[in-house]
Amino acid sequence: MINLLEGLSLFGVAIATILMAIASLLGTMTLKQLVDLGHVDARVLCNLTGITDPRELQDVFGPPTMNRVWHGLTLAYIERERRPAGYLVSDDRIDWISIGVAFLAFFWRHPVADLLLIVAAVSQVSGWVIAARLPK
Repeated sequence: MINLLEGLSLFGVAIATILMAIASLLGTMTLKQLVDLGHVDARVLCNLTGITDPRELQDVFGPPTMNRVWHGLTLAYIERERRPAGYLVSDDRIDWISIGVAFLAFFWRHPVADLLLIVAAVSQVSGWVIAARLPK
């Protein structure tokens, strides 16, 4: 059998995937804390839901107050309105699975493990690309 990733490339992809997933987990944790504190602005909602158009936020969550903050939104309600892009940007399960797959690839040398690592790396990179395109 031939492995897709060997040596330094396997190590580099695995470490990069782990670091991207940890950074995503930390960013999502910060956004969730802002929701718990009641400071939900357009940036927080866009990152947690994956909605790219601020006007669509008003259709989903109603108009913000005068200081451009939504009050009374819970994390569960925000996550129910999540779009597919929101899962790549701010879903903890995808980040934890990516970390697990990267660790698995260190110890299980098989083409399936390499393929799973590539999928995990692509999901992390696509989440970062989508996050960069969200309104600030």
